[in-house]
Amino acid sequence: MLKDKMKSILKERKIKALNDDYGIQECWKKITDALSENESETIQYLKQCDKEDLYWISEVFEDISEILQSPQFITCLRTLDKTFPELDLTHDIDIAESYLVKE
Repeated sequence: MLKDKMKSILKERKIKALNDDYGIQECWKKITDALSENESETIQYLKQCDKEDLYWISEVFEDISEILQSPQFITCLRTLDKTFPELDLTHDIDIAESYLVKE
């Protein structure tokens, strides 16, 4: 289940030291892989995220967006930005949106 998988990955990410570049990159890859598998599951998961988890996931919004290529994913992020304005996610979401391929 995505929620359980993400709980484990985010727990690992939260304890990484700021100077552990390799460890952080590995966590980012795990987060990206988990949230890029299924668009609808990802959106449902994100809608249930708390503020702290969303903060950590925001580190890889653009990577997820590049893989999913989903306007619905961006719409979900914009809604979450309004729900948690103190996270100041707008810039991160704008970058993620720029990764969508325009047809």
